Amino acid sequence: MTDKRSILITGCSTGIGYAAAHILKDRGWQVFPTCRKPEDVTRLRDEGFDAFQLDYCDSESIQCALESVLAITDGRLDALYNNGAYGLPGAVEDLPVEALRRQFETNLFGWHDLTRRIIPIMRKQGHGRIVQCSSILGLVAMDYRGAYNATKFALEGLTDTMRLELYGSGIQVSLIEPGPIQSEFSKTAVKMFYEEIGEDAKNKSHFRESYTRRLSMLSKGGTTKFKLPPDAVVKKLIHAIEAPTDKARYYVTVPTYIMGALRRILPTFMVDMILRRSAKSEE
Repeated sequence: MTDKRSILITGCSTGIGYAAAHILKDRGWQVFPTCRKPEDVTRLRDEGFDAFQLDYCDSESIQCALESVLAITDGRLDALYNNGAYGLPGAVEDLPVEALRRQFETNLFGWHDLTRRIIPIMRKQGHGRIVQCSSILGLVAMDYRGAYNATKFALEGLTDTMRLELYGSGIQVSLIEPGPIQSEFSKTAVKMFYEEIGEDAKNKSHFRESYTRRLSMLSKGGTTKFKLPPDAVVKKLIHAIEAPTDKARYYVTVPTYIMGALRRILPTFMVDMILRRSAKSEE
């Protein structure tokens, strides 16, 4: 048992989760990073963390990871940061139903499973912070990202509902909406495209020429315009878990601030036009 504030973070192999684990540890938090792959867990343990394997698609691994954390903290947990997710590029008409289900399993259902297990713990202790890593694509949709858009729009609605239902419990709930961040996200998206949609479907698709351009761009790490390092997201996370009162939403990058404002003041057809032009500029 320790007097340190404790946090469980998912998706810590690289990127935002990895940066969050190290920065919060340096700030005095007792950090429990989790990863899907055992070799990444081993690497984090070698770096001095109490790290555990957690796969959002495996309910047993979620329970085992949480039990391991609670055994160390004597049954308490101050914060949860749901972060692990992946993107699956592809037009909606080319998207297999099973691929969409798998995207939801990782990006939403697994988050819900873990969060439901933690809420009773936080209720009992009378406090807690739940932070969900959403996306600019939880505010607006962009083409060829239908599966990811859908999971993040669903996450936004589920989290807003949870915030209302947990009012007065001592548990505060926040969403972080990053936008473009330096990470392996784009390269992983290319891998998922070929696993879930495939070369054959790509070549037969109405969108095959666009796929070729977009996949090439993603293989190089995606657009660099307005891209910020993971630390920019962690800065918002720190406020969400340390400030006396959190915010419901945290925007991070310039595109998120812009689109958050435009969707409130412009008619839909104008927002669509801006989004189409923005997507075209990424090819």
